[in-house]
Amino acid sequence: MRWDMAVLRESPWYQQIVSESEQRGERRGILSGIELGLELKFGSEGLQLMPEISQISDLERLTTIQQAIRTVNTLDELRQLI
Repeated sequence: MRWDMAVLRESPWYQQIVSESEQRGERRGILSGIELGLELKFGSEGLQLMPEISQISDLERLTTIQQAIRTVNTLDELRQLI
């Protein structure tokens, strides 16, 4: 590795960019999982929640929603988490 790349990787800006990119990727993956879960469990009616869910940026909250899809029985129960 060249010395300038090594210096760049130590930069706080570089670290922040990498961290933000990882979070965006993780968010996309969670949203895809939520979308699939909603469609499989509730059909097209479940997918109507995606515009609202897509506005959520908190990864922990999205993960909670994703996990709740397995246990809730109705969309109203899931809406309480959104």
